[in-house]
Amino acid sequence: MDRFRAIELPPHYDSSKVAEVWRVAYNQLAPQAEEWAKRHGVLPASSDRLRVALVLVDLQNTFCTPGFELYVGDTAVEDSRRLSEFIYRHLGAITHISVTLDTHRAMQIFHPIFFVDAEGRHPAPGSAVTRQDVESGVWKVNETVAYSLASGDRDALKAHLDHYVACLDEHSRYALTVWPYHAMLGGIGHALVSSVEEACFFHNIARKSQTDFQIKGDHPLTENYSALRPEVTTGPSGAAIAKRNDALLDRLLSFDRIIVAGQAKSHCVAWTVDDLLEEINRRDPSLAQNLYLLEDCTSPVIIPGAVDFTEAANEAFERFRGAGVRVVRSTDPISDWPGFLPR
Repeated sequence: MDRFRAIELPPHYDSSKVAEVWRVAYNQLAPQAEEWAKRHGVLPASSDRLRVALVLVDLQNTFCTPGFELYVGDTAVEDSRRLSEFIYRHLGAITHISVTLDTHRAMQIFHPIFFVDAEGRHPAPGSAVTRQDVESGVWKVNETVAYSLASGDRDALKAHLDHYVACLDEHSRYALTVWPYHAMLGGIGHALVSSVEEACFFHNIARKSQTDFQIKGDHPLTENYSALRPEVTTGPSGAAIAKRNDALLDRLLSFDRIIVAGQAKSHCVAWTVDDLLEEINRRDPSLAQNLYLLEDCTSPVIIPGAVDFTEAANEAFERFRGAGVRVVRSTDPISDWPGFLPR
């Protein structure tokens, strides 16, 4: 078969369940995936001459499922539906899937418990903690968390916050945002959206291509929007606290085509693409045309009454277009995507 021709959706897939959470029936699904591949002439990924990586950024319940902590909104359910269907329809085209998982604990630099004001109150989710706020004492470190995060050294933790907000300010990154507790390790919110997990598992079995899972965001003293690099990588003394994920970066850039989708368009997707482009421009700027963004499988962060990053997300995608990145739709035939198929 033509591996880039879309195939039908498998009978187990139910688009009406995308907004729900359920247990994927791996042992029933595995033989179905093998039979489906045989029926549709889908070969093992090892046979691919044009190697295609699909990068799924933080497609977790915490962002994508109604009722969870940082639910992007109703567009997120449709994003997940379109993405699940894209994987099934293009089993033969997708060589490899890399999945990133935003991973947090309660005490981290962007959660409410980390900060207090003069009355000991924590900031509301969606609040920005700027360099000026820290310098003027509007927000300060909650000293009681030093027991868990700095071996009890309160002064060290205060120095780290001063250094951290200064780094964000000097490098023109987003101001430190206080997020609701989300993507909590061990919780249901941390898990992949069930329909997406099911599609990834189906692809894994059908194509004999192990799904790659990448943990990000688990260091308590830095943010990690990008799948490839923390926002701040050093402490006040200059010592490294976290580092760029060079192994993942090298692996992704070994593929002939890279497709990116996920949540959120304004943060983790945008920052991941920024880091990919930075490395592409260092190696060979012409490679940017091999990077494809599924614009109908991603949405910006919006916290009603607090923050709306729609404009920032759209500006980022326009910047990517200008750099040569292809912005496409999952519902369009891959054969119609500019430059995707070899001549």
